[in-house]
Amino acid sequence: MDPHLLRTYVTVARLASFSEAARELGYTQSAVSQHIAALEQDLGAPLLTRRPVAPTAAGARLLEHAEPLLLRLDAARADVARTAAAPAPGLTLAAAPTALGPRILAALPAVGVTVRVTGRDAVPVAVATGTADVGLIDGLAAPSDPLRLPDVAPLTTRGIAEGPVCVLLPDTHPLARRAGLRLGDLADARWIDAPDTALPLTQLRAANGGHGFRPALRYEGTDVGVLTALAAAGHGLALLPRSAATGVPGTVAVPVDRPRVVHRTELVYAGTPGGAAADFVDLLVPAASRS
Repeated sequence: MDPHLLRTYVTVARLASFSEAARELGYTQSAVSQHIAALEQDLGAPLLTRRPVAPTAAGARLLEHAEPLLLRLDAARADVARTAAAPAPGLTLAAAPTALGPRILAALPAVGVTVRVTGRDAVPVAVATGTADVGLIDGLAAPSDPLRLPDVAPLTTRGIAEGPVCVLLPDTHPLARRAGLRLGDLADARWIDAPDTALPLTQLRAANGGHGFRPALRYEGTDVGVLTALAAAGHGLALLPRSAATGVPGTVAVPVDRPRVVHRTELVYAGTPGGAAADFVDLLVPAASRS
């Protein structure tokens, strides 16, 4: 299967337009049509309806495979380039919004740094494809348990911090005066679904046996301030690391005492970092703990 044809197909399916795909890819519309026809001939199945442009059942199944395959190819290209080239100056760090603790910020070089705050799933992709030198991901875990990464490329992860988690409640909430909370007692509460900012509801469900925690509102963004304002206004609860949940006007941060879970932060990198990236990794992960 030709990856160039596959990339054309994914672009057409995403944009639902042959002409828009041609414009984005820098091809003629005729060339895009030829790519799709060649891929359909190779696979022996129609992949797209034409009016409207949409994946067929076979095309939808191909999409499930195509994006991970193309990501792997991009990751392989970036990995080879990293190995062959001298380390680039400066440091580009991709990070989930609640992964940037004070110790991490203090370890950043004084100059030449780009910090890109993004969704959790996008962090390992950025590292794998070479658009970031190092990544920081975080999530809910049992103490000392590693986080689960999407399988985008061979990446190295190192745990660098664990801390308490808190439920962010409006200060008028009936549970706001509690000293501690059980997650299971909140399974039927109103929650804010903010997968790139709060600790994801999927992780809360997993900690609660796979049920509960239905969202009342979804926030698609990475601004912790917006999320905490939504919680303060009573739109739902959010689970956050204690450092992000405390001191928010109009709210109370109540620790989770059962089950025993922590907010875990991990460093993510590919291959052997060099230059400023290597210095940053050395500050956060002593060599003795990397063996």
